This record gives sequence, structure tokens and C-alpha cells, in this order.
Amino acid sequence: MKTTISFKSINNLAIPATIAGIAEPLLSITDTAIVGNIPVDGLESLAAAGIVGSFLSMLIWILGQTRSAISAILSQYLGAGKLDDVKKLPAQAIFLNLALSAIILISTIFIIEEIFMLLNASGKILDYCIKYYSIRVWGFPLTLFVFAIMGIFRGLQNTVWPMVIAIVGAIVNVLLDLALVYGIEGLINPMYLEGAAWASLIAQAIMAILAFILLITKTDVSLKLKLPIHSELKRLVIMSLNLFVRAIALNTALILAVREATALGDQYIGAHTIAINLWLFAAFFIDGYGAAGNILGGKLLGAKDYKNLWFLAKKITKYGIIVSLALMLIGFIFYYPIGTFFSKEPPVLESFYTIFIIILIGLPLHTIAFVLDGLFKGLGEMKYLRKVQLAATFLGFIPTLFMGKYLHWGLYGIWIAFSVWMLIRGGTLVWKFNQKFRPLLQKH
Repeated sequence: MKTTISFKSINNLAIPATIAGIAEPLLSITDTAIVGNIPVDGLESLAAAGIVGSFLSMLIWILGQTRSAISAILSQYLGAGKLDDVKKLPAQAIFLNLALSAIILISTIFIIEEIFMLLNASGKILDYCIKYYSIRVWGFPLTLFVFAIMGIFRGLQNTVWPMVIAIVGAIVNVLLDLALVYGIEGLINPMYLEGAAWASLIAQAIMAILAFILLITKTDVSLKLKLPIHSELKRLVIMSLNLFVRAIALNTALILAVREATALGDQYIGAHTIAINLWLFAAFFIDGYGAAGNILGGKLLGAKDYKNLWFLAKKITKYGIIVSLALMLIGFIFYYPIGTFFSKEPPVLESFYTIFIIILIGLPLHTIAFVLDGLFKGLGEMKYLRKVQLAATFLGFIPTLFMGKYLHWGLYGIWIAFSVWMLIRGGTLVWKFNQKFRPLLQKH
């Protein structure tokens, strides 16, 4: 069946994907806003939440790459009309995800203090990091399980159920955050930072249960592990390994940024925590069109419909830039209220306002990388994405970051390095898509 590439067909996938995609950063933003306003040690709690959140995001992004791999494979088989040939693959992929998460969980839980000392945490902030992480880490396997199921839904061209899972998780997290962090008079004593950790863990558990129920009731996909190993599992593992290396490079940049911000002082890591959460929120918001590219791109490639694939790339980039301009406008209109939503500490706000403008101005440029990144995952171009990320991180981000440190640019240097990083990523993806698919378009 021919795939129609229209505003409606793209947005039918992109809008639910956007809502689902912002769930993770929304959980982090909720924690940041609520923790940042804790009446006791709010600044230290905010810094600890930022450090732990960055480390957990790194783990999730590195090991959650099977979501993109399984989505790409399923959508390509769907486009080729051979979906029945990969029925055993989803269960095997999920089992692989859970096994990896168990290994990582066990390997990190005994060296928590050393991990956060490497990120320049010390004193009360280090103590808070350890307490916060010791609770939140148990949600790590649950998140990877949810990610894998969302990848299955995406491969089947369905972004509605992932949206439902994400909305439920976000609502539960916000309600529990308010109840557990600040307490409810006569019912629950305030738990402060530990309350935020428990709120996230419970929300992740509810999302995992809901994802499992929806998968077995709304699809024909079986989670029963069957042997022999599917032949496509090797390709899935290779894709995932390429994305694994890519995610390590990506998170090297994010973790180095956190480390340098922490070294500048408490107010700076507080400001950077707010900034990175807002940037990630914008990235995942715009990434809805990347998700549409991921889903439709794989299907069009499977069907060898290069004309519509070319048309799809142009459309999702255009729509993504429009959304980024809208977000940039909102950011400028509410420039100061946004900061006070997260913290009332004058030193934190002063530092945040100096860098927020860099984030806003860079959004349209960053959009190209966000959107085409999703499209390339759907096309199975994981090897190229790995090369791009390694080059952007080690030839762009890190040299710029340390040049900024040498020149005493402070937080400016960190966010200028992010801008260079995104410019390299977006530019190389545009070049590659033209090089590979323009000739195929002309042939067909």
C-alpha cells in the first residue's frame, strides 16, 4: 500500500510522538522545579538532582538504543509487506534490553560515591547524590522496558499508545512529586529530595505495567521468548552497538558539561541544570518530527519509495523549524518567569539568564540535527550516525569546551561548545542525505 506524505499524515505521527517524547524531560523538569524550591537545602538538592539526572540520562540513552533499532527494522519489514517474518524479534530484543540493564545496575550500585566524586560532587551535594541515585536507579530497567515497547509501537506506525503511556507517567510523577517532596499535612511527612526520587520510581513502574498491558491487548506481538534466535537480531545488535558508541560520545559531551559547570560552583551547576533540562525539553519537543521521519522513513525505504522519502525529509525539517521558532518566541516572551519557576535563588537565576539567550537563538539550527537524526535512525544509518557523533564530540565540542575553560568563559563556554556540536551534527546529516538519496531519486 502506498504511503501518503502529507501534513496530516506526518502530524498524525509527530504530534503523539512529541507528547510521548517530552515525557522523560518533563519528569526531569518536574523534579528540577520542585526540588529547586525545597525550603531546606534547596540549592544543594537542585545541584544533586542535576548531577544524578545527567548520569541516569546517560545510562538510559546509551542502553535504550534498541528502541530505535527495533523501530527501524519493523517499519522496513512493514513497508516491504513482510511483517510476519519478524514476529519473534521483539521479545528477543526486550530480553536483551533487560539483561543489559541488570548488568549496568549491579555494576554501578557499589561504586556510587566514586562515580559522583568524578563529577566533582562533594560534601552535602555528594551525600544527596548518593541518596537520590540509590532510589532512582531501580527505575532504570523499567525505563528500558518501556523504551523497547515504544520502539515496537513506532515500528508498527503507532505513536498514540506511547503517548498514552507517557501522559500517564508524567501526571503520576507530578502528583507524587508534590505529595512526597513537600508532604501532605496530617498524611505524609515531607521527604524532600528522596521524595522526588520515589515519585520518579513509582511513575516508571506504572508506565512499565501500562506498556505491557497495551502491547499484549492492542497488538499481535508476543513477549514470549522463543528460540532459535532470529536472524535479524544480529542486525539489531549491530545497529544498537553503533548507537551505543554514538550515545557514549553524546553523553561524554553532556557529562563533561556537568563536570565543568559543577567545578565553577553551586550556583553554576544549578543554572546549568535548569538550562540543560529546558534544552532537552525543546529537543524532545521538536523530535516529534524526527520520530515521524524515523517511522515513515523506514517504511518508505522498505518500499523503495525514494521520491516520497525525499519529500518527507524536506517536510519534517520545515515543520520542525517552525516549531523551534515558536518555542524560541515563547522563551523570549517568558524569559524571566521561566527562571523563577525553577529557583528563587538570586545567584542561580543570574547565572541562568546569562546563558538562556544562547539556547533560544540556537534552537532553529539545532532542529536540523534533531529531525534528521530521527530520520537516519529509521533508515538504519546507525554507522554514519556514530561517525558523526564521534566527530562532533571529539573534534568540535571538547576542543571548544576546553578553549572556553582556558579563556575563562564560564557557562558561556559550555553553551558555545554545545552550539558548535550541533552545527557539525546537523551539517553532516544534510550533506549525507543529499549524497546518498539524490542519485536514487533521479534513478527512480
